[in-house]
Amino acid sequence: MKSVLKKSAWAFSLSLLLFSCGGKDSKKKAVTEEIAANVSKTKTLDIEKPQLTFGFIKLTDMAPLAIAKEKGFFEDEGLFVSVEAQSNWKNVLDRVIDGQLDGSHMLAGQPIAAGAGFGRQAELVTPFSMDLNGNGITVSNDVWSKMKANVPLGEDGKPIHPIKADALKPVIADYKNNGKAFKMGMVFPVSTHNYEIRYWLAAAGIHPGMYTADNVQGQIDAEVLLSVTPPPQMPATLEAGTIYGYCVGEPWNQQAVFKGIGVPVVTNYDIWKNNPEKVFVMTKKFVEENPNTAIAVTKALIRAGKWLDVPGNRAEAVKILSMPQYVGADEVVLANSMTGTFEFEKGDKREMPDFNVFYKYNATYPFYSDGIWFLTQMRRWGQIPEAKPANWYAETIKDIYRPDIWKEAASLLVEEGYIPASDIPQTDGYKPATTDFIDGTSYDAKDPIGYINSFKIGNKDK
Repeated sequence: MKSVLKKSAWAFSLSLLLFSCGGKDSKKKAVTEEIAANVSKTKTLDIEKPQLTFGFIKLTDMAPLAIAKEKGFFEDEGLFVSVEAQSNWKNVLDRVIDGQLDGSHMLAGQPIAAGAGFGRQAELVTPFSMDLNGNGITVSNDVWSKMKANVPLGEDGKPIHPIKADALKPVIADYKNNGKAFKMGMVFPVSTHNYEIRYWLAAAGIHPGMYTADNVQGQIDAEVLLSVTPPPQMPATLEAGTIYGYCVGEPWNQQAVFKGIGVPVVTNYDIWKNNPEKVFVMTKKFVEENPNTAIAVTKALIRAGKWLDVPGNRAEAVKILSMPQYVGADEVVLANSMTGTFEFEKGDKREMPDFNVFYKYNATYPFYSDGIWFLTQMRRWGQIPEAKPANWYAETIKDIYRPDIWKEAASLLVEEGYIPASDIPQTDGYKPATTDFIDGTSYDAKDPIGYINSFKIGNKDK
């Protein structure tokens, strides 16, 4: 609201000056046009529901919501938005489904699982992808001291990255020989974090466990016991010794470094380069009843993503995110990853300009191929208990991922001059096949069965 008030105050002051000075008609016209241009270029839609409440979890990748609110992008669209922190991912999902939230920052796997048959079922849609990358895997100091002996060093004496889970394998064996289960945390059963840590472990031949229709813990045949811990509680849970490592988003890996209780060993940029992370989710019912509102929300979020990736804006973004109503972490902790660097072992800070991406590489576009990857992982690990035909993957994701809404929003932003037309990808919704994974495996979303069958560990389908 502050931005709207500032714009209005500026316009009012300028108009007073104009009329008090008299002046020629041409001067009046020029100033009037300047007032109109500076107040807003946005062509406001016929908004069905202007008062909205959105949810989020305290992670840096909620940034587009905070920026859209603080920079006045929601208000430019005629939206008056409250942004409220939620306690955990299950609460986020339930409150969106039940209509207590109009939309939310959500794990990419949540709307997909809700439509694919795992966990609570609902018709949810994703018109906007919030970011790429942004996660890390952290281990305790004790585990790192044992892993480090297995990690090759560079000429500077520092570990060579990316660090594969091969370095962790003998440590897990040592725990087992001493009668101790090796326990690690992730944030939710259908989170990117769960699939990333499983991918990292399995690429080294470490079995992360299977799900079945009767056993939803995902620990059948597991060499590492994975369990759920809410993101802000990860460092304390690690420090207490309840888990020996975890996969989580920022700032909770850097917090472990800051507190001196753990060491991040790999980021998800190295597990799957420029992978999708969080999405913005609304119910299908909300979108059908409020189509213009859904487009307006998406417009504001696209603008926020673009603002976040403008060089020089990250320092201000860190200040905004450090506010208690958003992430609430110390600026120094947030800046460690948000400003183009990432700290691994204490003092080993490395350049990582793409650790957090909010707009580049078509980050905001909801690609079908991104969603299908999550479906393949759900099937690989047994969350989808029965084999599905290849066309099921494409049909399922097209009910959930809604690039049509994104395109309408982006096209309006092009007309308004906020983004160039070249920022709208010319695509059928599928990215090209890629081998940008830590194990070099090729992923082609148009061949989901072949991809599932390419792994040694996990389900196999005909």
